[in-house]
Amino acid sequence: MNGSKKVIGVLGGGSWGTALAQLAANNGYRVIMWCYEPDVAESINKNKENYRYHPGIKLSDNIHATLEVAEAVEGMEIIVSAVPSFAVREIWDRAKGYVSEKAVVVSATKGIEEDTLMRMSEVILQVTGENTRVAVLSGPSFAKEVIRGLPAAVTVASSHEDASRLACEVFHSSRFRTYIHHDVAGVEIGGAIKNVMAIAVGLSDGLGFGLNTRAALITRGLHEIMRLGVKIGADPVTFSGLSGMGDLVLTATGDLSRNRRVGLGLARGKKLEQVLKELGEVAEGVKTAPVALALASKYNVEMPITREVNAILFEGKDPVSSVKDLMTREMKTEVYW
Repeated sequence: MNGSKKVIGVLGGGSWGTALAQLAANNGYRVIMWCYEPDVAESINKNKENYRYHPGIKLSDNIHATLEVAEAVEGMEIIVSAVPSFAVREIWDRAKGYVSEKAVVVSATKGIEEDTLMRMSEVILQVTGENTRVAVLSGPSFAKEVIRGLPAAVTVASSHEDASRLACEVFHSSRFRTYIHHDVAGVEIGGAIKNVMAIAVGLSDGLGFGLNTRAALITRGLHEIMRLGVKIGADPVTFSGLSGMGDLVLTATGDLSRNRRVGLGLARGKKLEQVLKELGEVAEGVKTAPVALALASKYNVEMPITREVNAILFEGKDPVSSVKDLMTREMKTEVYW
């Protein structure tokens, strides 16, 4: 930064947006962060604390919250998009008129748009124009650990290498390692659909099916993700990396995982609405399950775990019956495309 403070914008004052803002601020950037909730913005500006998502964590003086999308976007060289997947199109519709031609947009949202089956980078490009330089940040990184300074590593993918390098520089530190990648589709598919698999593992663990079942679900879940990703055009090697296996293992087994907690709650007999209300935050896997099935149908890819999770979430299927149906499927070779 050569002694000067560059300014970046962050769209999203939730758990992940705040953690990314803190990373950039600790690297010497001044951050203008758009928040949806007025009380969150007030808490950040008055007390340097996001009391709703990171209570007790002191935020950098370099972070300023705003309720105006334009203030977080206009003239920015770097804009981080960290809003829930269902809100990405709406927020970027509001932001697009203020985006500089030189801006790099860092998409940090993991999900697929319900109506269009577009990945988040595709939504941003459709709204802002195909010339926008978009990078995608993904990997095993719970926001609550990142903001506490616990070591983590992620990958940043873009079809524009200068964009991915610039995005990496904003966040890279001795506690947050960033890797450059080229496979945008693979990174996004891995980041989105692992949330569905995490619900499956949560269900299995909640029902007491044991570690063998957990390992099988993670392994076969990764294979489902890879099969779909390759059909979409991803590099299969991507799924052995941070945004594939790394993120899947974290989200499926970590107690901070909202999607895992959805599965655990359902296994205890709670209704989906009750589980989501108790979470108080978005669990992207719930919205992603039917979208992933639609993508699987579009590309003629078999995704049995995803199908069963969707049936449990939205068709009232008994999880024990789902396990039986998965186990008694026709025998196949382990690896097939």
